[in-house]
Amino acid sequence: MSLPIETFGPGGGTAERAVADVQRAGPPPPVDRTGLSVTLPATIADQLRDLITEGEIASGARLNERVLGERLGVSRTPLREAFRLLAAQGLIELQPNRGAQVVRLSDDDIRESFEVMSGLEALSGELACRHVNGDEIAEIKALTFEMLACHARHDLPGYYRLNRVIHDRINRAARNRLLTQMYATLNLRIQNLRFRSNFDRDKWDTAAREHAQMVEALEARDGPRLAALLRGHLTRKGDAVLEALGAAGGTAA
Repeated sequence: MSLPIETFGPGGGTAERAVADVQRAGPPPPVDRTGLSVTLPATIADQLRDLITEGEIASGARLNERVLGERLGVSRTPLREAFRLLAAQGLIELQPNRGAQVVRLSDDDIRESFEVMSGLEALSGELACRHVNGDEIAEIKALTFEMLACHARHDLPGYYRLNRVIHDRINRAARNRLLTQMYATLNLRIQNLRFRSNFDRDKWDTAAREHAQMVEALEARDGPRLAALLRGHLTRKGDAVLEALGAAGGTAA
């Protein structure tokens, strides 16, 4: 079942203009803490992170430098530096004389990660309702329109890329730097699990409906409601991941 875009009511031009602006501009170029463009290794790390998130590089897989270098069109030196960046983020492990391997989390790791993440998401939502401005609401609403369109097309990678931006925007609107730092660190660890939680179509439909409700709560600046929606949203994602892993008889990164 796909969600009707009219869930949000008639589009007054603000959200539509925001969609057009997002499409036209594309994602902002990544920058480091000094505000300068990031290095080639950081760009490669972003590409590898997407491959891990979308399951093209499996949990526990060893990273073949030659194969990945050819696929990404890069030499081994920046590729190895990208490995070190991902290792610092807890996504891969560097093993002496054995190369790099994608981290594999246990069921307890996954459960604990989603428990903490649900609390961080809930706090983000509550604080965002206190501090968010009209332009930020319009952008989040526009991104949600686009995300629901991906849902209707069964475009999971497109849906998830927008989903990730929406959650990040809510977190930024909380105006709490420590919360954002903690959120970003843990979120990197479970990105591929959040992606996989939508493999079940019924659960994906539920998640999409919840996002429509999140926008309504944010527009109303109803902090307790948005916090409850986000907490439940992440709790159900964690349950979906563990359920899928249990059915498959394995664990995942």
